[in-house]
Amino acid sequence: MQPSTALTMRAATLLTLCCLTAGSCRDPPDFCPQDPNLDILPGSPKPINTNDPRVLKAARYSVERFNNYTNDIFLYKEAHVSRALVQVVKGLKFMLEVQIGRTTCRKTPHPTLDHCDFQTSPPLKQTLWCCSVVWVIPWLQWVQVPVLTCH
Repeated sequence: MQPSTALTMRAATLLTLCCLTAGSCRDPPDFCPQDPNLDILPGSPKPINTNDPRVLKAARYSVERFNNYTNDIFLYKEAHVSRALVQVVKGLKFMLEVQIGRTTCRKTPHPTLDHCDFQTSPPLKQTLWCCSVVWVIPWLQWVQVPVLTCH
């Protein structure tokens, strides 16, 4: 691979990462590469299936963090993972775009989110889009959510 091609690929990968971690995660800007067959450099973020169990577990971690920091009396849970990247860095770093919704479950007692239904009443129904980074080191059973932005 020529040096200019490698530089272009790194720039495209960084732009993709920026699209996920920017303040707005609705639609990717036109400059984001859309070609899924781009060569990914070792150690750089790469797309991962949004239905992958590891992605869904990472999305749950980010929602639990959101629930811990919000003053809402109801719990939220993930409704849909629209985009996901994974990077191997002393574990796995997941970069996610997740739609979350308010559930009918109150924060106390703390029920399992799997058994919580989404609110259907218009005054209580609320959905948010969140961009999050979830860093998982499985062999240490360690999880951190260093980035979580919802709007």
